Amino acid sequence: MKSIKVLSYVFVAFSLVALTACFSSKIPESSKTSEATVAVTEKAEPANKEKDVVVGFTLQNLSNPFFVAMSKGATAGAMLHGADVITVSAEGDLAKQTAQIQDFIARKVNVILLNAVDSKGIAGAVSQARAAGIPVIAVDVGADGGVNTVVTSDNFLAGKLAGEYIVKRLNGKGNVVVIDGPPVSAVTDRIAGFEEAIRATPGIRVVAKKNGYGNREISASMVETILQTYNKGEIDAVFATNDPSGVGAKMAAEQAGRDKEMFIVGVDGAPDAVKALKEKKSFVATSAQYPFEMIKLAMDEGFKVLKGEKIESLIKIPVDLITQDNVETYKGW
Repeated sequence: MKSIKVLSYVFVAFSLVALTACFSSKIPESSKTSEATVAVTEKAEPANKEKDVVVGFTLQNLSNPFFVAMSKGATAGAMLHGADVITVSAEGDLAKQTAQIQDFIARKVNVILLNAVDSKGIAGAVSQARAAGIPVIAVDVGADGGVNTVVTSDNFLAGKLAGEYIVKRLNGKGNVVVIDGPPVSAVTDRIAGFEEAIRATPGIRVVAKKNGYGNREISASMVETILQTYNKGEIDAVFATNDPSGVGAKMAAEQAGRDKEMFIVGVDGAPDAVKALKEKKSFVATSAQYPFEMIKLAMDEGFKVLKGEKIESLIKIPVDLITQDNVETYKGW
C-alpha cells in the first residue's frame, strides 16, 4: 500500500509540472477525431480530495484539435481540484448544446464550463443554469444569459496582429479575401481587430468575405469558388478566422495552381498550421492561442465562485503572431 501511495504522489507531481509548462507548451494534435458526441466522466485521483465536485463541460465540437486540447486541459484541471469532469461535444448544434446544459442541471453538477456554439442563442440555457444556482464559466467565446465570467484569448488582438501583418507584407496595397466563421464572440472580435488594422490603409481592399464555418473542407470549397470568380493576380492575401479555414484556403489555392500569387494568415497556432508554416509556402502566419491553459484557468475561476470569491467578468489571455520566421521557436499545443 505504501508503494501505491508513493506512486500516486509522483503522478500528481508530474501532472502539476505538465500543467505549469502548458502556458507555452501545448497539446499535440490527435489524429482526425470523430464528429460523434463524446460524453465521458473523467475520474481524478488527487492527493487530497475533500468532497465530490462535478464539472460539466460542453464544447463546440471535437473535430478541431483546438477543442481536443481544451478537453484534455479540462481533465487535467479537474484533477488538480480533486473534481470529476463530464465533457460533451455539441457538434456545432445549438439545440444539442442547450440539451446538454439542461442535462447538467438535472445531474446537479457544481460548475458548468461553456464553449458556446452560438453566443446569443445559448442565453436561455445559461439563464436556466444560473437559476438553478450553478455557476457558468464561458470559455474561448462569450455567452449571453448571465455567465459568471468569460475566459478567452484576446481575439481582437489576434485579428489585429493578422491584419497588421497583411498590411505590412502587401506594402499597403492589395486585395484580400476574408474567411468568416460561426456566430460567436471570438470570431466577431477577430474580424473587428482585422478591420481595425486595415482601416487606415485604403490600399487594402476586401474583395470577398464568406463564412467557412471554421471547417477546413467547407473553407476549401468556398475558396475554390472564389478563385473561379477572380482571375489570376486579383487576390493577394487571405485572412482566415481560424487555422482549419486557413489550411482549407491553402489546399484550394494549391489545387488551383494559384498558391504562389497569394498568402494566407490564420488564427489558432494549430498543429496543421505549424506544419504549413514549416513548409514555407503560401501559409505564412497565425495568431497563436493557448487552449490548454485557457480551460485550466476557466476551471480555476469556477472553483473560486464555489468558494464565494469575487472574479473578473472578463479574463483575456494574450496571443502571439507565429510566422515562417519564428515558427521553429514556437512550442505549439
